[in-house]
Amino acid sequence: MRHTKVKDLLNSTTTLHEVNAKGWVRTFRNNQFIALNDGSTINNIQCVVDFENTPDETLRRITTGAAVSVTGTLVESKGAGQKFEIQVTKLEILGDSDAEKFPMQPKKHSLEFLRENAHLRVRTNAFGAIMRVRSVLSFAVHSYFQEKGFVYVNTPIITGSDAEGAGEMFKVTALPFDGTPRTEDGKVNYKEDFFGKETNLTVSGQLEGETFAMALGQIYTFGPTFRAENSNTSRHLAEFWMIEPEVAFNDLNDNMDLAEDFIQYVIKYALDKCPEDLKFLEGRLLEEEKSKPQAERSEMALLEKLNFVLENNFKRVSYTEAIDILRDSTPNKKKKFNYIINEWGADLQSEHERYLVEKHFKCPVILFDYPANIKAFYMRLNDNTEPGKETVRAMDILFPGIGEIVGGSQREERFDVLVEKMKALGIDEEELWWYLDTRRFGSAVHSGFGLGFERLVLFVTGMTNIRDVIPFPRTPMNAEF
Repeated sequence: MRHTKVKDLLNSTTTLHEVNAKGWVRTFRNNQFIALNDGSTINNIQCVVDFENTPDETLRRITTGAAVSVTGTLVESKGAGQKFEIQVTKLEILGDSDAEKFPMQPKKHSLEFLRENAHLRVRTNAFGAIMRVRSVLSFAVHSYFQEKGFVYVNTPIITGSDAEGAGEMFKVTALPFDGTPRTEDGKVNYKEDFFGKETNLTVSGQLEGETFAMALGQIYTFGPTFRAENSNTSRHLAEFWMIEPEVAFNDLNDNMDLAEDFIQYVIKYALDKCPEDLKFLEGRLLEEEKSKPQAERSEMALLEKLNFVLENNFKRVSYTEAIDILRDSTPNKKKKFNYIINEWGADLQSEHERYLVEKHFKCPVILFDYPANIKAFYMRLNDNTEPGKETVRAMDILFPGIGEIVGGSQREERFDVLVEKMKALGIDEEELWWYLDTRRFGSAVHSGFGLGFERLVLFVTGMTNIRDVIPFPRTPMNAEF
């Protein structure tokens, strides 16, 4: 008999028929009631065992974490909190779980403990919910762009270029660490390496994505990216997933419209598809916040916050206006910020971004027209800007609790301006000859943005540490599992 998912059993419209369910035991009480979960839903189904006619040896093997198969009659439940239950006629233990050693006991565990057991933490309610929401959001990303006629492009994971100019990249090499071939001046001889040149794991698929946008019109990438940044904050991972659309003929305003529409679509998709998981995560967040001082608690519950983003237009503010607001703000004047804003040109920190969103505007904010010297070389230089105060057509979207969630720009489409910017930053034209070709042959205005997928999942689930929204986090000194 084929087994039925717990989710489908709980949504059944008929009873008194024989069913089979397979899953893992969450709890077993009174030698009679199994709470069974198979990962299809946050809810368990109660399975009532005829303990008087079940061997003691079998009953002893029904422990938290054990995999079991139950066959029986689906009936309306007499107990509170569940609609249906299974009156078990046949029980089979598929896989034992030593109750003394199984780490995921039915009690509250710290998030740090669960990270140390990332291979088993998904068997808890919280992480089951997070990973189902993550899955639905991932599908929503593809659904949005496919509905809009975008072409999905797989950009390289191994690359010879540093799109961000950050220099914090993981090297990819097949050279031996002992007896590494050297040039005459003692440097590593990459000509003898597998690719014949220095290569790294990618930090972004943007540059390659631009080349495809200039032929296919509108494309998006959605893949893994890597940063060798030695950062142990709750916002950073060494391996994470990026969503990067690039659109020919879009200017900065079009880019802001696209990003806002996209974010609202995927959040609404999650709200529609994951109501029970999000309700559970909201309750979890409320419990967690009870232990925090009042000043640190969220002003809105999780579902209220998600609906707030759907119902409010994002406020569009220039960098210059934002600097004036921050400079005159109370926390800046009273030196409550860790980074005091004194002058135009300062790089905004997360505390500044969150102040603008959470305290000043009280809605999502899109900042645009940033100083050129704090942004990447490929961003379009604004015309008619003051010498020494040059700005670029960049935009960042700031969210409550997160700070920056999206970074993007109108790209510099003018060949001569791009070459000058590359020269000023010491970027080798020969390394990016192929990128410059898109400006040599049929160049046009185009724009795009990057959204770190884990930051989106963080926002939607209400979690506070990015390590808790990716299956197996990769961080400094940690590549376990």
